[in-house]
Amino acid sequence: MKKGWQTARLGDLIELISGQHIDSKDYNTSGRGVGYLTGPSDFGPIYPVVTKWTEHPKIKAKKNDILITVKGSGVGKVNLMDADEVAISRQLMAIRVVNAERQFVYLLLESVFDHFQEESTGAAIPGISREQVLGLQIPLPPLPEQQRIVGVLDEAFASLTAAQAHAAQNLQNARDLFESHLNAVFTQRVEGWMEKKLGWVSQFKNGLNYNKSSGGQTLPVVGVADFQDNYLVPLSELQSATIDGVIADNYAIQPNDILTVRSNGSKHLVGRCMLVGDVDEVVSYSGFIIRIRFDAKTIFPQFLLHFMKSQVTRDFLTAGGGGANINNINQEKLSALLVPIPPYKTQVNLAAALDELREETERLTQIYEQKLAALAALKKSLLHQAFSGEL
Repeated sequence: MKKGWQTARLGDLIELISGQHIDSKDYNTSGRGVGYLTGPSDFGPIYPVVTKWTEHPKIKAKKNDILITVKGSGVGKVNLMDADEVAISRQLMAIRVVNAERQFVYLLLESVFDHFQEESTGAAIPGISREQVLGLQIPLPPLPEQQRIVGVLDEAFASLTAAQAHAAQNLQNARDLFESHLNAVFTQRVEGWMEKKLGWVSQFKNGLNYNKSSGGQTLPVVGVADFQDNYLVPLSELQSATIDGVIADNYAIQPNDILTVRSNGSKHLVGRCMLVGDVDEVVSYSGFIIRIRFDAKTIFPQFLLHFMKSQVTRDFLTAGGGGANINNINQEKLSALLVPIPPYKTQVNLAAALDELREETERLTQIYEQKLAALAALKKSLLHQAFSGEL
């Protein structure tokens, strides 16, 4: 321990206020009453963002309090209060610093996020207790040293925040460039292009819901979890299932099939697509998936895949179905989808150009994600140095 520093119990420096649940009928989204924070989903980078209000507050946090998440996956996440007062739910506690520099305590709590994550318990909803917060042992230098550390970290973090914002914007720009070009390809109307409903040029087949069995055929099955940002079905990563009997041929995938998620609890996955590449064994797909099969000599598979992944297609499939919150699509909707079909050679050339741009986008995405990870690691390192007396 650095000379002049002590070890203190956090509870000796603060007042701790536990939030309370407010029934949904007692809060609103129209700005009536005081703000109501329900959890880390309301947290911003530093300050919370109020999206709910209540005229029946139970427990309030005040300006300059530190908010900490004590239940859910965000356990240990902190924010500073900048509003005069807000009601807080049972997922949150308010820390009111009384015997230390508030910003010092806030930054210290940022540094122990991993500690609270490890200490949280509960299978369904992990959480930490009042005793765990109050009993946290912290390094405590004299007040002037607390203020010096805050000044050094604030200056360093200002530069880090600017660098993170720049990297995040570059990351978003790279993704937007590909999406913009992809959509432009499929909204153009070029002489010689035809337009046909997908149902005219394809056949659809819903998958099966496989129940585990002690006997029968064991085979890999494509599930909804396999649809992340993949373009090809990840055959080597598929889970296997043992079924009663033997799978029918028409439930096995073939090269150049396109699979799309038709229904799932994770609404953001509905409508995602993947292309089947080479298959050297019997592989099937779950009941939450629709298989699209077509003549690959008439429609180039990679071209159709890019179209199925475009915002043009997404907008059509989600129209009238709750927008981004749609939770299912069906064969009827897919069948009515109008597909622009240029000459086959044009399809091949466009798909190749889109593949090249996608690969470059993925390369840039990886670079910017690595930069963001490095900046986050640097911030973590600075916090560690600060509270171990090395700054």
